[in-house]
Amino acid sequence: MSVKQGMLALLSVEPMGVARLRKEFEARTGGTWPLNIGQVYTTIQRLERDGLVDRADDHGDPAEDDSGAVVERFVLTAAGREAAEGWWLTPVRRGAPERDELVIKVALAVTTPGVQVRDVVQRQRTETMRALRDLTRLKAGVEGDGTEDLAWSLVLDNHVFAAEAELRWLDHIEARAERASRFRTEPSRRDANAVRNPSEEHTR
Repeated sequence: MSVKQGMLALLSVEPMGVARLRKEFEARTGGTWPLNIGQVYTTIQRLERDGLVDRADDHGDPAEDDSGAVVERFVLTAAGREAAEGWWLTPVRRGAPERDELVIKVALAVTTPGVQVRDVVQRQRTETMRALRDLTRLKAGVEGDGTEDLAWSLVLDNHVFAAEAELRWLDHIEARAERASRFRTEPSRRDANAVRNPSEEHTR
């Protein structure tokens, strides 16, 4: 999810200032995608430039924080609200996959002489299982049916399913690598037997 769409989604609920936008974004996504305040402010500036948000204070709607200081809040324009509603109705496109270090490592391991693919897989399996245990403990600690708990639980579900899928993929890699190793070894054995028994091979 882009930060831009996240800000539009939050502002579709009510006007907010930059600090609260950051806080709400991190709370609703379970802190999985932390943002710095500068990133949020830059995004809001771009949305304002594109006519998707406006300053709420321009509409006679000032707000104060806990200290009594005036907070500059932002509100969706009609175009911004349309963009936010359109985002909910638009499926996320699965284009070219992002670079994944593990995928790259495995692809290079199976094509690099001298690398023990089984060792690479076993070490990764240990790490992925550790991560899965941590995620399972986190999920068990989520209590209540509140909106934020539900959001955090769903984020954890995504990570759990991804870790489980990665473990299945690692099993698949190990099996494929083993078959490929046997395929490379068997022709060599046949060639060696032919050298040891040339007359027998000629008779065939």
